[in-house]
Amino acid sequence: MVTRPDEGQTSGPGRFAPARLLLALLLAAPSVAAAQPPAAAVTIPIPDEAGAARLVWSTMAALDHANKTGNYSVLRALGSAAFQASNSEVALSAIFVPLRQQRLDLTGTLGTPPSYDFSPRLEGGLLRVRGAFRTRPQAVQFDLLFQWNQGWVLQGIAVSPVPFPSLPRPR
Repeated sequence: MVTRPDEGQTSGPGRFAPARLLLALLLAAPSVAAAQPPAAAVTIPIPDEAGAARLVWSTMAALDHANKTGNYSVLRALGSAAFQASNSEVALSAIFVPLRQQRLDLTGTLGTPPSYDFSPRLEGGLLRVRGAFRTRPQAVQFDLLFQWNQGWVLQGIAVSPVPFPSLPRPR
């Protein structure tokens, strides 16, 4: 059974770093926001549709390469300082064991337009991008968080294959 991270799933393909880190970041967001300058002083650019797709494709490519090679150093290096502190290469390898065991090929997501559950938006100062690639025979759901640091860097990642027909229609 596959559910979205916000529906209470605590295990499954690619869920450890994403769910635990995503939940911790979302719960900690109010205290982080209080320590930052007022919103008017900080301008965080929300990417347009093409920019959001590039972020998602780049992340899918990095995860695909990490899964295929067993080398998670680049995926980790693309993350924020908090992501790196929370996820060693060994931990990332363990997190994505289910995707490797399923031999999930993420190259099908590259160049395929993502369908978003909602428009990319800021949540607690982090960019959240959630949706799916309607690839066959398996679709690929994703829930990504990015932190602004002179450009968007990975803060949290959840990726899960689902049977194509079980995906809800895009909004």
